[in-house]
Amino acid sequence: MEKYVINGGNKLYGSVDIQTAKNSVLPILAATVLTDEKIRILNVPEISDVNNMVKILIRLGCKAVFSGRDLIIDSSSADCFEIPSELAHELRSSVFLLGSVVSRFRMAKIAYPGGCDIGLRPVDLHLAGLKRLGVQITEKNGYILCKCDKLTGNEIMLDCPSVGATENIMLAAVRAEGCTTIKNAAREPEIEDLQRFLNAIGAKVSGAGSGTIKIEGVKKLGGCEYLPIHDRIEAGTFLVAGAMCGGEVEINCSCAENLSSLLHKLRENGCNIYIKNDKIVLGSNRRLTSVKSIETQPYPGFPTDLQAQITALCCICSGQSIITENLFETRFKYASELRKMGADITVINRSAFVRGIDRFKGATVVAHDLRGGAALVLAGLAAEGRSEILYISHIDRGYGAFEYKLRKLGADIVRVAV
Repeated sequence: MEKYVINGGNKLYGSVDIQTAKNSVLPILAATVLTDEKIRILNVPEISDVNNMVKILIRLGCKAVFSGRDLIIDSSSADCFEIPSELAHELRSSVFLLGSVVSRFRMAKIAYPGGCDIGLRPVDLHLAGLKRLGVQITEKNGYILCKCDKLTGNEIMLDCPSVGATENIMLAAVRAEGCTTIKNAAREPEIEDLQRFLNAIGAKVSGAGSGTIKIEGVKKLGGCEYLPIHDRIEAGTFLVAGAMCGGEVEINCSCAENLSSLLHKLRENGCNIYIKNDKIVLGSNRRLTSVKSIETQPYPGFPTDLQAQITALCCICSGQSIITENLFETRFKYASELRKMGADITVINRSAFVRGIDRFKGATVVAHDLRGGAALVLAGLAAEGRSEILYISHIDRGYGAFEYKLRKLGADIVRVAV
């Protein structure tokens, strides 16, 4: 086990390069099972979720080799339809493999997926969509068993715009017979990125980014070289870090349009932000003002994956804020840890009520999940004194070289063994 040790109070100055998007790379990796030809994914992030997905692909019989930060995958030798339970429990995104594995083998077996404990994330929408394509599903002893003679296109209406269900249905439908239409589809930029990748290997997908996605099934898919989009959540995390610590932070990415809801709130806080080409620059050298209300929503609303970070910022702004989490019911576990650092935050049901304080105080706190852990790091950077963040393996799931990038900006943060 490792922890972060942070001496807070340093302002942040400089630029940071943003990794490719975790939430794009994982479904793209799942999609590589659909083809027998080689795929080269460029600039893959160095995060544990990617490492676990690669381990799953290897257990399925695929060949996966890193060449620098590029990942070359050859699924021509894939010969297994069972996703290992010990890896599925580590990785929520393993569920994406259901669609691609059942498409490849007409069978799939997976343990219920794991990941961060942020509330119920049922896979019923995934399974209902697969059933509409002709998949027979049995749930038994903690496993999901999928089987079909063939996949047939159909119209699928999602009860809510689930990102995972939208992507899983896309993966299953690209080689189905006929046309599939997904209505009330998720609109996240990562959905559009998956569409671009699938079309690059020969699929016929259209409509991603809107509420209706159409997939015309094809018999065979090919290979390609592909660069996923930048990680808007990592970019947003560094922008919030700059707002909390003061100074001037330049984000090198091409995802400003995908961060419009966050940028709007940061401007409300009083941050100076300007965008030029592929750079976002944030300046903050005074105490900021609280945003009165923030509610997480499906894209293009405020992202749930930035809720913890913006809440940490609100804790040290003047005034009061109400942050409402509409997507996951237990995503405020970090609030009790922020209180150890002096935050005045009360959680009632799905809302956090925050009264601004002058500064955080250094403390030893526990990361319970990926984004909550990142928020605790930001609080430590802005705090007076020394902080220790325990269980940082959660943070490693989504942030590559996190402490190195922060140190480049002037933060005093080190990773040490416990």
